[in-house]
This record gives sequence, structure tokens and C-alpha cells, in this order.
Amino acid sequence: MPHSRTGRGLDRLVNFTDASVAIAITLLVLPLIDLVTDGEEHSVASLLSDERGTFLAFAISFVVIANFWVGHHRVFEHLQDYSNAMLWANFLWLASIVFIPFTTQLLADQGTDDPAVNALYISVMIVTTGSLAIVEWLAVRDPDLQRPEVRGELEVKGALVAVLLLLVILVLAVVAPGVGMFWLFLLFLSGPLTRLAGRRKATRPHERRGDGEAS
Repeated sequence: MPHSRTGRGLDRLVNFTDASVAIAITLLVLPLIDLVTDGEEHSVASLLSDERGTFLAFAISFVVIANFWVGHHRVFEHLQDYSNAMLWANFLWLASIVFIPFTTQLLADQGTDDPAVNALYISVMIVTTGSLAIVEWLAVRDPDLQRPEVRGELEVKGALVAVLLLLVILVLAVVAPGVGMFWLFLLFLSGPLTRLAGRRKATRPHERRGDGEAS
């Protein structure tokens, strides 16, 4: 039996997702609150020095979740409808997002030079990036899910490049854990690599036309 969806259904999906992300990003601050509610007196300087790992883990995860939400928002701004497959891919995305506060606490407790902790944290990021890539791919495969005025603008290659970079970062974080989570700075290569892939794709038809004319 076909299931009819309305714009309100998409709004509820987006609102539920936004609320879950807001809760996850709020949970990041709880370990910081615990630092000043342990019944002991701390100076700001000693707190920042002694608990720098906790503050670093908070900063990394805040930026990570914020960046993931921006990507999710960008994709869903293109949509006017969704499919069941897209719904469950979105739930996978959410599951990884709400797991980040847990991996953040591990990062704060064990430090950024523990290869196992780094591997778990980055693996969660791979799931998050990959699940959103699935949502994009489903939307590209079925253009009717996209709003008419922006139809055809979604591309999956950016997300795929990010997944590949995260896989490389995962290996590096395990092989060279001394660098810690700073390997994530390699994600800044995602934009240039995506643009490079786009330029190469654009030149191929031109090259084929040139070969045909030469022959």
C-alpha cells in the first residue's frame, strides 16, 4: 500500500533531527560543568592547564557536530520529500551524532594519543559522513525528492571525498597516534580535492570531442 507524505512530514523529520543534534551538542558541556561542581576550589589558570584535554575534546566535538549539522542542513534545504530509505539513513546519521558525546568523554579521559580512542572517534565520523552521503545519493537518484528550483544541484562527490579522507585519517591516527586528532586537519583538503575532481570530470567530454574531431 503506497504511503503518501506531506510537507509537514518532512518538517517533522527535520525538526526531530535538529532537536536531537541540539541535545547532543549540549551534552558536550556536561563534563566541563562537572569540573567546577566537584566541591573543590579551582583557579581558572589551573583548571585550563589541568583539564586541557577535556577542553580540547569539547572544542573538537563542538566543531565536528556543528559542521555535520551544516552539511545536513545544506542537503535537506534541497528536498521537498523523502523516501523510507532516506528516513533510515537519516536515523543512522542521528545515531552517530548522539554517540559523539560518549566518544568525546573517552577522548577527554584517555587523551588524544590513544590509537583505540582515536579510531573509535574517527569511525563514528565516517558513519556520520557516509550516512549523509547515502541521503544525498538517494536524493540525486530520485530528482522528484528535490525542490524544482534547486533540482540537479546536489552532488555526492564531496561527501565521498570526505569519507575517503576520513578513512586515510583513521589509518594515520592508528599508525601515528602521537599526532592525535590533529590528523583531522586533513579534512581541509576535502574542498580542493572535490573541486579538482569536478574539473577533471568537466574536461573529459571536451577531450572526447577533441579526439572525435581529430579522427
